[in-house]
Amino acid sequence: MRLVHVSLPPGTYGKVISALDEQEIDYVVTEEASDRYTHVVMFPLPTNAVEQVLANFRELGVDDDAITVVTEVQAVESRRFEDLEEQFAEADVNEDRIAREELRGKADQLLSTPSTYIALTIVSAVVATAGLLLDSPATVVGSMVIAPLIGPAMAAAVGTVVDDTELFRAGVKYQIIGVGLSVLAAAVFAFSVEATNLVQVTDLRSIEEVRGRITPDFLSLAVAIGAGTAGAVSLTTGVSTALVGVMIAVALIPPAATVGLGIAYGLGRVALSAGVLTLVNLLSIELAALVVLYQAGYAPEGFFRARGARSDTVKRVGVLLVAIAVLSLFLGGVTYDSYQQARTEDAVDDAIVETLSSEYPSLQRHDISLMAEQRLLVLRRTTGAVVTLGVPPGTDTGGLLSTLETAIYDAVGHDIRVELRYVAVEYTEPRPPGGETPSGPAGGAGRLSRGAAG
Repeated sequence: MRLVHVSLPPGTYGKVISALDEQEIDYVVTEEASDRYTHVVMFPLPTNAVEQVLANFRELGVDDDAITVVTEVQAVESRRFEDLEEQFAEADVNEDRIAREELRGKADQLLSTPSTYIALTIVSAVVATAGLLLDSPATVVGSMVIAPLIGPAMAAAVGTVVDDTELFRAGVKYQIIGVGLSVLAAAVFAFSVEATNLVQVTDLRSIEEVRGRITPDFLSLAVAIGAGTAGAVSLTTGVSTALVGVMIAVALIPPAATVGLGIAYGLGRVALSAGVLTLVNLLSIELAALVVLYQAGYAPEGFFRARGARSDTVKRVGVLLVAIAVLSLFLGGVTYDSYQQARTEDAVDDAIVETLSSEYPSLQRHDISLMAEQRLLVLRRTTGAVVTLGVPPGTDTGGLLSTLETAIYDAVGHDIRVELRYVAVEYTEPRPPGGETPSGPAGGAGRLSRGAAG
């Protein structure tokens, strides 16, 4: 429910009051002291009725220069208001849909003051960097809670759809500043950590939280598009955007922090991979929000304004689609490479298991680790396999290496350097039914028997 205050310019009072009476809307009128307006009318409305009623007022001469205030209310005691709620509930309008004017105001409010935005962005990036270095998912999630990134994304989308150039430019500027500050803060913090040796990092790419941001695939698009869609829906229905802001931060803060890590540790490929992911997520969030808001019917009224807003929206959607398509080539390469690596690993595993079961049944496969070299930006070629086998004492493994090498070549179609590592395994015989320990050599030690251990 909303309480609407509208200042009435000269010549509109009678027409507005007649319109309110005709729609059976309760109202209160007070006189206005300035020369610009004659009266101020206040009336409660269901949330989804505000936009239509204000549009009717504009047709009666209450233009955009009139002061209009829309506030949320908790309860309205009125029989006529209940009838009004039922009337608009039967209309083909989402009950939670807020008015265009309220949408613009909420998007503007989501933009923090510059000092607050900069401070929270830097703190969020530093916490995310610490979480990545510590390989702590909880810390990384904590960094997302305080990130103020939903405001700029939604402001740019709303500004485009409602034809508010100033709001659009502010949203874009904040987004550029936010991502840039996140990368810079992460790089500076990571460099200080490395210089002071606070955290021992032997290989940045071996950290699970980092690896997930430098080998993204097409599923990353689903996260970003879902975040943008959720942000737009939460904004248009007037529900809290706090949790949705965390979802948007999921797609932006950790990848941006990973870019800073790559810069600090001199790993250009890490910085490039995470940078592509950050840009794809940023553009996908914006694209999803634009489409949702435009489809929700928030284009401005008036032929020329609506036409201009539609043109801007279509152009920006087109630019976003092209940019995402180009950057998605990287995601496609990563997805394809991951698929090929998984297929190769399965083929090697099957070849080893089949060879052992048919020719060396007493051996057991314990572990397989593949090694690969980078061919292109994201594509890799498997060059080696380290195979760990459980071998009972005294087992003859002669010819095993060449046999496995041949079997693996037949499975994958190219030479792979095979390294075998043996682990000696033994196990005790089970006790006889009587529970007595089997007799062994003098001294009473239990006899050990050769065999394979799981």
